[in-house]
Amino acid sequence: MKELIKVQQLFKSFGNGEKKVEVLKGIDLTFFEGERVAIVGASGAGKTTLLHILGTLDRPTAGKVLYGGRDIFTLNEKELAFFRNREIGFIFQFHHLLPEFNALENTMMPCLIQGISKKDATLRAEAILSLVGLKERLSHKPGELSGGEQQRVAVARALVLEPKVLLADEPTGNLDSRTGESIFVLLQELNRIKNVTLIVVTHNPNLAAQLPRQVLLTDGKAFG
Repeated sequence: MKELIKVQQLFKSFGNGEKKVEVLKGIDLTFFEGERVAIVGASGAGKTTLLHILGTLDRPTAGKVLYGGRDIFTLNEKELAFFRNREIGFIFQFHHLLPEFNALENTMMPCLIQGISKKDATLRAEAILSLVGLKERLSHKPGELSGGEQQRVAVARALVLEPKVLLADEPTGNLDSRTGESIFVLLQELNRIKNVTLIVVTHNPNLAAQLPRQVLLTDGKAFG
């Protein structure tokens, strides 16, 4: 497999002086194109912190994150935002859909931010919503959708620009076990269809065990 993301001596701390807390302590990791990876560890181990840095939502205290050999944290904030919007899809425990917009409009949003025409954005959103099983729900607002359907809209929104990387932070944590399992199956199907690199933070050992690789975070270090 081709190397996609390389993390080199990554450190992250919060606070200063006596209140300084070191969360990540020199992490080295490599992720490959099309890979499926679970990031696991105890609460407070830094799983979400690592995911946010991989997604460029936060900067490390020290170290590098290379995407295709490019050190992305040498980019300024505007360049980084453009990179993030185009190359990385995010799914969170809470779907963060805009309640005043329907499923189609929520899914189109990253395209419009990117400057894609409304016509093309609509076509892309319709296609990905059909792929996640919501072809008949395009005009429904979040309040008219079930929890599982709302999360499917969030998945569609994350994938509408066909990013290389899909980062999911407890994507099933707010769902009942049956619905959560269906979302997890969907993510793996999309990984196969789109060859998107899937990196999932989860507390659920049963879900983590379904992915070929597990990275354990403990004491600020990563193993796996």
